[in-house]
Amino acid sequence: MGKNYQNITDVPGISVGHCEDHQAYTGCTAILFERAAVCGVDVRGAAPGTRETDLLDPMNLVDHVHAICLAGGSAYGLDAAGGIMKFLEEKGIGLDVGSGVVPIVPSAVLFDLPVGDAAVRPDGKMGYEAATLAKRGDLSWGNEGAGCGATVGKVAGLHRAMKGGIGSSSRVFPDGLVIGAIVAVNAVGEVRDPRDGTVLAGPRDDHGKIVSSLDLMVDQAFIPLLPGTNTTIGVVACNAKLTKSQAAKVASMAQNGLARTIFPVHTMMDGDTIFAAATQELDASVDLVGTFAAEVMTEAVVAAIKHAKGIDGFPAYRDLVKE
Repeated sequence: MGKNYQNITDVPGISVGHCEDHQAYTGCTAILFERAAVCGVDVRGAAPGTRETDLLDPMNLVDHVHAICLAGGSAYGLDAAGGIMKFLEEKGIGLDVGSGVVPIVPSAVLFDLPVGDAAVRPDGKMGYEAATLAKRGDLSWGNEGAGCGATVGKVAGLHRAMKGGIGSSSRVFPDGLVIGAIVAVNAVGEVRDPRDGTVLAGPRDDHGKIVSSLDLMVDQAFIPLLPGTNTTIGVVACNAKLTKSQAAKVASMAQNGLARTIFPVHTMMDGDTIFAAATQELDASVDLVGTFAAEVMTEAVVAAIKHAKGIDGFPAYRDLVKE
């Protein structure tokens, strides 16, 4: 089964850096690859904010990426990827085009504009800083990076939501295979513990008690939200040898991790996007990698909620539940 760990950087050759503004409640996360990784993507939400995802179609030419950017700021936050590109270019890392290098940095963003200062969004400077801070080993989760302004449980309106965040998990196998996930959870739906169905974070009633998102929807008591105002974004990575088509399949299977924890998920208000990256070190079954990619994604979603810290107007799991 492999041993369960807590960090996508357990995958050899991957480092992660966060940069955020804790006053404006927004930020970005840079996932860097020591050597270019084969990458695929799966987009399930109906209102995604993405960059370079068409390039990841298996029919298209480029099959390696040098980094991935996860950011807040809605579509404005896509600018953060430019800062990561600048960092990589300075190091001579990128696709060799003869006249220089072009770093390939796919990106996905979530909507956090109303949580803090809507005029402050992740930009090139923040992306560059996140790349500069990228490291392996222990990292902070919860309100860091792309999870800084994330919220969940918005079915009854933002004023009844709870704090979301960013989390990670990994699995290490005896043969050296490592599969990891990182995810920023900003869902319209509630987040449940898949072990027993307990709601960890979701919409709250007038007394601050968590209530069922699905009951609110059935009772038509939910407040319609604008498309794209939520979104869960993440990356699964492994050191297996995969083609771009196989990586896309792994990304698709990893979306099951969201379906096991977020209710409802992949709605018209979400832009849920998962990237899958493979660093090409050893042979492994696509079914094995995809199955455990879903497992570590499930664990990463739960970790994001349990590590989150409450901010003004948005209590966190740890504020309402004493373990």
